[in-house]
Amino acid sequence: MFTGIVEGIGKIEKISKNTKTRSSIQMTVNLGKHAKGLKIGQSVSLNGVCLTATKLSNSQCIFEMIEETTRKTDLGNLKPGDIVNIERSLKAGERLEGHFVLGHVDGVGTIKKIETKPKEVQVWFEIPKNLTKYVVKKGSIAIDGISLTVVDIKNNLASVCLIPHTMEKTNFKIKNVGDKINIETDILGKYILK
Repeated sequence: MFTGIVEGIGKIEKISKNTKTRSSIQMTVNLGKHAKGLKIGQSVSLNGVCLTATKLSNSQCIFEMIEETTRKTDLGNLKPGDIVNIERSLKAGERLEGHFVLGHVDGVGTIKKIETKPKEVQVWFEIPKNLTKYVVKKGSIAIDGISLTVVDIKNNLASVCLIPHTMEKTNFKIKNVGDKINIETDILGKYILK
């Protein structure tokens, strides 16, 4: 489990689609200081997707992905040199600063508009139609693993506002219109609707 409070960014070093295991893709990511204390088998959120550390070497970590992961998220489209958001899993007893984020991405959206304002950046993105019922104004949403509040909704478009700190600490500083984003809707809303 995660909170959506991104700890920093990492860089994809290598992607291998010819694996010797049953995984579809092996991705090597330089986690930098966020690799400290990480052990094989532990979970790390990369762009909002919960992945398991399978091999470690200094600050580099290998993550394996199955076809389900590459089909339902944007991780299968990444390439070496791309930047990803990093969050280590929540420890029991820590503050829950964001909201409950499982790292189970519901779908992939597309950035439609980025409005830079004096003290914030408002980002409009398209939500897959099957997810619109779970997105509510002033509700929680995770975009590329970042816990955010939905500011506005218009049909299948929604917007969030990012403070300067979020822009500086996450991969949103390099996002552009047309880029894909991983979306995880609020788990509480899903259970209520169910």
